[in-house]
Parts: sequence; C-alpha cells; structure tokens
Amino acid sequence: MKIRKIITLAEEVRTEMGQTLASPSRRALAAAVIENPFAGVYADDLNDLMETGAKLGDLLGREALAALGCATSDVQGYGKAALVGESGELEHAAALLHPQLGAPLRAVLGGGKALVPSSKSMGGPGVVLDVPLGHKDAAYVRSHFDGMRVSIPDAPRPAEIVVAVALHLTGRPLPRVGGLTHDDMVGEDGLR
Repeated sequence: MKIRKIITLAEEVRTEMGQTLASPSRRALAAAVIENPFAGVYADDLNDLMETGAKLGDLLGREALAALGCATSDVQGYGKAALVGESGELEHAAALLHPQLGAPLRAVLGGGKALVPSSKSMGGPGVVLDVPLGHKDAAYVRSHFDGMRVSIPDAPRPAEIVVAVALHLTGRPLPRVGGLTHDDMVGEDGLR
C-alpha cells in the first residue's frame, strides 16, 4: 500500500436552525489517498486491494477516532466510501471496501453489529466523495442516517484511489422524522 497523504476532518454542530443542541452533534472523517496498483490494467485477482482494505480499516478507523477525541464506546455510527481515479474501475473500490475493511474498523471501535454503509464512485481531483453514515449496531436507527462529504483538490489523480471512513457520535442534529431511536434500539441483530 502506497499512501500519498491522509486527510482528517472533524465537525461539531452546536446549533441548528437557531436551536441550541443539548449536546453537540459530532462526526469525523479520515481519508487516505493511495496508489491504485491496478490502474490501467485488468486483473482477475484483486487480493492486493482487499488486503489494503483491511489495513485501511484499522488505520482510518484510528485516525477518525482520534479526530473525534472520544472513547470507542461513545461512537454510535460509521460509514465508508471510495473514489477511484479515471484509470481504475469501480470494482477496485469494491475490493477495498467490502471483503476486509469492516472487521478491522469494528475492532478499532470495539464492535459494531450493523453493516457499514458504503458508496463507490469514480472521478478526478476535487470531486466530492459522499460517505454514508448509519448506526453501528442497529441499521434501522433513522436518526443516524447521515453522511459526510470530502473534496480533495489534488486527488484522486488518474492512478489513485481516495478511501474514507467516517464516524459519528449522535446522529443528525435535531432528528425528528420518527422511527427507531438510539435509546430504543436493542442492537443484537444489526437491524433493530
């Protein structure tokens, strides 16, 4: 794995629509700009990217957690995404995100029963990468359907991939569209 750079972003919302939040809504993102070893060539075996995904699950999970500045037990949600430069393909993002990234991310956080929401896209430098967020233990917790965005002016270059992990503590500020809440979830099956 060749990393050109790592970007971290932390956000704390204290007021929304003139309303002061009882506790701030906090989320953080860590992204790595990596070389795509399969840029410009077709390969049946994408194992190198799968192994890189595992390493990035740990690394980016730790970076995002550090940016949040909280205990692992405080993290309520997570998400992942990858943006592939034009010399790659969407399957390169899938190889990074799906087979092996989740388990190391969950290990950093001390667990997580729900699937890690994800998105894959292709584009060039400065393209916005949307990282979906959801509750880490109960996918149906509606207040935690959220996302973070990152745009890196010089990435991804054609033979690069941007991989990002996002974490959040409380879900959206002022959620009020009903559904299952963090306080009401059971968190046993990853759904409710």
